[in-house]
Amino acid sequence: MVVVGFIQTISFPSRLFRDKMEIPPTYADLGKAARDVFTKGYGFGLIKLDLKTKSENGLEFTSSGAANMDTGKVTGSLETRFKWADYGLTFTEKWNTDNTLGTEITIEDQLVQGLKIGFDSSFSPNTGKKSGKIKTGYKREHINLGLDVDFDIAGPAIRGAFVFGFDGWLAGYQMTYETAKSRVSQSNFAVGYRTEEFQLHTNVNDGTEFGGSIYQKVSENLETGISLAWTAGNSNTRFGIAAKYMIDKDATCSIKVNNSSLIGLGYSQMLKPGIKLTLSALLDGKNINAGGHKLGLGFEFEA
Repeated sequence: MVVVGFIQTISFPSRLFRDKMEIPPTYADLGKAARDVFTKGYGFGLIKLDLKTKSENGLEFTSSGAANMDTGKVTGSLETRFKWADYGLTFTEKWNTDNTLGTEITIEDQLVQGLKIGFDSSFSPNTGKKSGKIKTGYKREHINLGLDVDFDIAGPAIRGAFVFGFDGWLAGYQMTYETAKSRVSQSNFAVGYRTEEFQLHTNVNDGTEFGGSIYQKVSENLETGISLAWTAGNSNTRFGIAAKYMIDKDATCSIKVNNSSLIGLGYSQMLKPGIKLTLSALLDGKNINAGGHKLGLGFEFEA
């Protein structure tokens, strides 16, 4: 029924949204609406806890922890962020249970409107490994550009991306150039179409990986998505369909199914302001009675 309703409601809405002078998304965010329908609200095989707090002076604290039910491994992270809005500055400090420390500093809309420059570094005291990255981005009507330089012991890697948008249509290119080997190690293309209620995304990665997705906002309460992917030289096509339904302002349920007969179920409930419970399950449709299904439990606290 979800598939039939999805197909019947696909349409290209009015030109009102398309006529706006919109800034296109970054290359990484192309097709994000459909991906969110497939990924958000699920946590198979994990027990997760997320805490978010924000002080009066704008300092944000985010901590998260997860326990893998299969392996018993526990992971966690802590992040602090401070925004100095008057100067467009953002300072971020990160730490995780692998004992990796990270620092990121960004400045936005100060030198030129739409320009964002950042420096991201990480350090592991246990191994002594260090890394650094300079990230730049520029966005305005019809274009979104990005250029990062990743400093590595073997030699810097340059990652570039651009997205051009016009009248709802989007086209983008992403590449990685390894200076040490003097070669392009990644070359991706994407084309899509976007409105407020409908998004179409197609991509080709390195000439061998092909993918596509469709997102449709059927109503204020219902969102649906379709995903398709395959690899050149391999007849195994990956296909999935997902839906997210908002029961009321505090409760949401999700479902997704793929061509391997894996069925994902999710339910989120706002217990009270700032406290959210998420339940999820992954079922093997081919072996319902055999066991091996995965469950997930998550809590989110925000203050």
